[in-house]
Amino acid sequence: MSFNRIPYLGAFAMCTDRVAMFPTQFHFKERDAQNVLGVPVIKSSLGKSPLIGILMAGNSHGLVHSDLFDVEDGGRLANLKVNIQHASGKFTAFGNLVLTNDCGAIANPDLSDDLLKFISKQLNVPVERGTIAGVKNVGAAGVATNHGALLHPDVSERELKFVEKVLGVPIGVGTACSGVKFVGLCMVANSNGAVVGMTTTGPELGRIESALGFV
Repeated sequence: MSFNRIPYLGAFAMCTDRVAMFPTQFHFKERDAQNVLGVPVIKSSLGKSPLIGILMAGNSHGLVHSDLFDVEDGGRLANLKVNIQHASGKFTAFGNLVLTNDCGAIANPDLSDDLLKFISKQLNVPVERGTIAGVKNVGAAGVATNHGALLHPDVSERELKFVEKVLGVPIGVGTACSGVKFVGLCMVANSNGAVVGMTTTGPELGRIESALGFV
């Protein structure tokens, strides 16, 4: 899939095992996305920005974003009983700052203790500071579900084992969108399926399916 021919779906959308949020500004096959992800798809924006995937992090227990932004049509999230909380402070790109599933979360090492405690409470998982391939913005360098995770191919063995321990799932490495290493920006995924950028190749799709536990 692509958004107005832009293949970087993970920058613009996010999903959990309870809900998927896609930007209102772009045209896409909403029914196809819902069939693959198996959860309600909400078309929304954050502070009129379509960059939902960059600005919001979350799992089945809740969603987190900066208090500088308001969620368009937040009533639908309330109707689905999705817990969403605003974090104060200078950090805004929570989708880039946090990689999480329902078992644990890895966070940018620059986040304060208080912010990590807030994220841990909201997402109801332990949160640990870490990097992936030396990259602090772990949410951009990986994608995780409750069955597996796919990480930046330059991840070190130490980082890989650390992420595997915190998230509690098997880890794979690979690329998407024809060689892009920041796989978190290229797709959205949950335990049911994944929607990836249109330029993703067949071999990359195979690796994604294997790493995220779909085969």
